[in-house]
Amino acid sequence: MAGGAFVSDGGGGGSYEGGVTGFVIITCIVAAMGGLLFGYDLGISGGVTSMEEFLSKFFPEVDRQMHNARRETAYCKFDNQLLQLFTSSLYLAALVSSFAASVVTRKYGRKISMFVGGLAFLIGALFNAFAVNVAMLIIGRLLLGVGVGFANQSTPVYLSEMAPAKLRGALNIGFQMAITIGILIANLINYGTSQMARNGWRVSLGLAAVPAVVMVIGSFVLPDTPNSMLERGKYEQAREMLQKIRGADNVDEEFQDLCDACEAAKKVEHPWKNLFLQAKYRPALAFCSAIPFFQQFTGINVIMFYAPVLFKTLGFADDASLISAVITGVVNVVSTLVSIYAVDRYGRRILFLEGGIQMIICQIIVGSLIGAKFGTTGSGTLTPATADWVLAFICIYVAGFAWSWGPLGWLVPSEICPLEIRPAGQAVNVSVNMFFTFLIGQFFLTMLCHMKFGLFYFFGGMVLIMTIFIYFLLPETKGVPIEEMGRVWKQHPFWKRYIPDDAVTGGSEETSVKEV
Repeated sequence: MAGGAFVSDGGGGGSYEGGVTGFVIITCIVAAMGGLLFGYDLGISGGVTSMEEFLSKFFPEVDRQMHNARRETAYCKFDNQLLQLFTSSLYLAALVSSFAASVVTRKYGRKISMFVGGLAFLIGALFNAFAVNVAMLIIGRLLLGVGVGFANQSTPVYLSEMAPAKLRGALNIGFQMAITIGILIANLINYGTSQMARNGWRVSLGLAAVPAVVMVIGSFVLPDTPNSMLERGKYEQAREMLQKIRGADNVDEEFQDLCDACEAAKKVEHPWKNLFLQAKYRPALAFCSAIPFFQQFTGINVIMFYAPVLFKTLGFADDASLISAVITGVVNVVSTLVSIYAVDRYGRRILFLEGGIQMIICQIIVGSLIGAKFGTTGSGTLTPATADWVLAFICIYVAGFAWSWGPLGWLVPSEICPLEIRPAGQAVNVSVNMFFTFLIGQFFLTMLCHMKFGLFYFFGGMVLIMTIFIYFLLPETKGVPIEEMGRVWKQHPFWKRYIPDDAVTGGSEETSVKEV
């Protein structure tokens, strides 16, 4: 699903002094509100757009379609471009604002970006909660998008820079975990507010202000990272902060590494030109573009954006559709824990491949069950037993995504970009992700109307393609420091043609890298 731009450093941080302090844990919990913001919005929009009071007030045409069975098939109940714009406009705003956020994050620090993100999200939540027309709804969504763009740019960077090196991988997926918790909370709130006689949708949309307020306040009380201070020439303050977050006085080795990395980054004059034109960066460009593209075409945001709408389309009752969304949210959270446990034990490739196969099978089965009941005409109903099977296989599908393409779709691009082109690589990763998130959000309900149950076969076919892509082109990156990625590509049967000998640096000759 859509997410933030993660940073993963591959130095020899295992030998640094100090460790995990209570101070770091508290700051990371507060900073993770950025993930909750994004997750809450992912989960809340689908539930709200399935509420009849909301539809009758802002999208009466959709409300008429729902109740006019003679005119509309089951597949086309919610097919409305304006309704889809309500969901997808956020991601277009996030795409644009992420470029501005990268500049602000670099020049003024992570805290300022977190503040701007939280404030924009707060204002957007209030616009939506008090909306009286569609224009206010869309303006609110655009402001939420600005908040997502800034929060997703700054929060993961902040978390990675504050954490000890040995915990950076876990915190990468920890941010994804915050997103999944936000989705689950949103689903639970949607179920509760759906029981309200009036204005339940206002409560659902307005409660987005709660994590936004925490993030705004947190941006004032949280310290800035040593990396950010070094970028702005505050060397003594950076050393003092590093000592505080590591709980040790002797931080000379890590501080020197941070200074060296900062100086090296300042010397890079044309990271974008290098990324696109130099052959040795071709693997990084390929994966920073292909992985976020494929991540969106797993079909997961169909579930995350529109789960209640989808279940309602398939004939679930109002309460049942929202409860089903809650169930998928719980599965999402639990399965992300599996990834946190397994990613550094068994590697990235095995999770990608197993998760892909699992999703392909589930998409085919769900499409077949729906096709058998609704056919191409869209007329028919799901029996309780069939509905249970559909929900079960959607949950298995969500689990496969949550321990593979969900967290790894952000982790792997952050691991393979060397320092000199990392900002450009991450910008490509985020922008591609947001752009295709927008497209899926804007056109899914139209695709469902026209492709019918074949839409699930379409996403299953896309997962098959991306699984083959991973099998043949992605080497294992578990435990490989960033400075040794040149060696990984050089040993790969396909990518070695792009890697010159002088790009293979770091590590000993005995370094063993697992190949395809």
